Amino acid sequence: MTDSQKIIAKELNLAEKNVAAVLDLLAEGATVPFIARYRKEATGSLDEVAITDIRDKFEALNALNKRREAIVSALTEREQLTDELSQALQNAATLSELEDIYLPYKPKRRTKAQVARERGLEPLANLIFEQDSCKLESLAATYVSEENDVPDMQAALQGARDIIAERISEDTQTRTVFRKIFAVKGVCSSKLARGKKEEEAATFKDYLNWEEPIVKAPGHRLLAMFRGEQEGLLSLSIRPDEGMALNALRNHFVASKNDCGKQVLLACEDAYKRLLAPSLENDIRNELKTRADIEAISVFAANLRELLLAAPLGQKRVLALDPGYRTGAKLVCLSEHGDLLHNETIFPTSGAAKEAQAGERVQALVKKFAIETIAIGNGTASRETETFVRNLNMPNVTVNMVNESGASVYSASAVAREEFPDQDITVRGAVSIGRRLMDPLAELVKIDPKSIGVGQYQHDVNQVELKKALDDVVASCVNSVGVELNTASKELLTHVSGLGPVLAQNIITYRAENGAFASRKELLKVPRLGPKAFQQCAGFLRIHDATNPLDASAVHPESYKVVEQIAKDLASSLPDLIGKTDLSSKVSLPKYVTETVGLPTLNDIMNELARPGRDPREQFTEFSFADVHAISDLYEGMTLPGIVTNVTKFGAFVDVGVHQDGLVHISQLADRYVSDPSEVVRVQQKVHVKVLEVDVQRKRISLSMKDAAN
Repeated sequence: MTDSQKIIAKELNLAEKNVAAVLDLLAEGATVPFIARYRKEATGSLDEVAITDIRDKFEALNALNKRREAIVSALTEREQLTDELSQALQNAATLSELEDIYLPYKPKRRTKAQVARERGLEPLANLIFEQDSCKLESLAATYVSEENDVPDMQAALQGARDIIAERISEDTQTRTVFRKIFAVKGVCSSKLARGKKEEEAATFKDYLNWEEPIVKAPGHRLLAMFRGEQEGLLSLSIRPDEGMALNALRNHFVASKNDCGKQVLLACEDAYKRLLAPSLENDIRNELKTRADIEAISVFAANLRELLLAAPLGQKRVLALDPGYRTGAKLVCLSEHGDLLHNETIFPTSGAAKEAQAGERVQALVKKFAIETIAIGNGTASRETETFVRNLNMPNVTVNMVNESGASVYSASAVAREEFPDQDITVRGAVSIGRRLMDPLAELVKIDPKSIGVGQYQHDVNQVELKKALDDVVASCVNSVGVELNTASKELLTHVSGLGPVLAQNIITYRAENGAFASRKELLKVPRLGPKAFQQCAGFLRIHDATNPLDASAVHPESYKVVEQIAKDLASSLPDLIGKTDLSSKVSLPKYVTETVGLPTLNDIMNELARPGRDPREQFTEFSFADVHAISDLYEGMTLPGIVTNVTKFGAFVDVGVHQDGLVHISQLADRYVSDPSEVVRVQQKVHVKVLEVDVQRKRISLSMKDAAN
């Protein structure tokens, strides 16, 4: 058991053996979804969240240890490493603690203190710092020297104070204490930047004269202020009360009221204002930014998960419309497999004659292609287009509004060009709208998650960490749903455990050259897809109508023999086991426990046999907006149906069908106290809201879910 494993187990309150098992599996190349689904015996049935936390903690500890090794190496090279210093470095549990210990030894640009030392003033600084009874003037006079560039007594005292100030600011214990003071007592103060006018900073008007303790400052406000500062519109300070901080420093270092003590007092003030406060403010800013980033990334990841796992319509023949005014609505007809059958442009909002012509075309195409549902993008002219379609009175055809965020990004992407090389971006965008109604997950994996529009300050957060978190979410969603091997796109296959873009493309190529896969085992014939990749991916890939019915389930091929033995013991065939909900009552699972297959896996197998290949997503339900089309149609007190489009830490945004999402502030989400909006709502949830306030000029809608029937 390594020190890192023990630390992670303690911090996450997990069993050390389970942490060790996870880290061993990750080191072997296993993915988080694979470990969570197929290695429960080794991990104690840890879920993806716990496994991801272990992975991230281990990476953070590795980064800390690499920095520790670099510091030790540098100190050794400069012959500064003592046993005491080495022990202190080894005991440092955080990066900031490590850097505080190293600070006095860290090579730095030529400081005032270094200049003073070069002028021979360190002995004077030491005598003053001791604060014993002394005759300061005569003592300082002995260090006046033209040769050392110390022209007078004041210069000597100033140099001594510079040395003392640096010593105070680099004292490890002092930095530890003041780091806590900044964290606990720090105040975030924001005001209009010098030379700027209020109208220039209208976007940040809430922060032109803002102040709050940093312990209470939520991440979204911090990110807003950081952005305002970065744009040069806000002046931001993050410090504790200066008087309180200076008193703490004086009380610790000033031991006498004599002349030496007065010099130390001046050095304390200089140390705090010039060195300590700016340094620690920079550190606390980084910590607050990291905290805000984690919060924002967590919100984005949770929203993305809900969007990706939104209920799919399924394999229906779809007519999709990407609405527009001047350029018309781009229309495409798709097969139940999402194949493009037809495209054209109609003009349902360009006068009665063209509307009538458009209506005839839609009705003709619905009949020709046996269309079952119509998908309408929720952008420009969407409500007008919806009204046009509904007025055609096609009772056997359902109409659905589709969130088109990111469709334009997809339509201009290399993926779209590869799928539809002979079509323009308008056609590709309409296809994306139709397909995301049929299967949101399969279509949205083709788009950069940052373009989907469910984030909170996503462009301000750490982009590396954001990508990592969103990639985790996409992989988790894809693998939890499972992927049909013979119809999946390259982009969908890319996110399957153990594959990636190269193997995904090899699968597509093999499928094109050899036809549909007849079994999971055939995957081993795909170039470069070896036993390790097969182990990781096989359980998440489905082959419906395969010879072996288990190939259409989440049962991993490594467990097929167990299922075959169960079938044999029951004098049954494999197909007869599929779909039997009462099977568990007939099987004594402990009988089938082996060194590699335990009860957790056996229980999963029984659940899967009862409902093989079950899609964990909810069933699709129809939704219609109220008869409102513009923000001017709203009035205070009216109740409307809506769809949650984004959830943030301060509330939820809801689309009520007027081209402008309204905000349900966190205080208006429920009749009870809510600390986190995700406790109450999620992206894509259908809700009822009451209009509290409408600001047509600023395009702001304030909504409430209190007393609104759901």
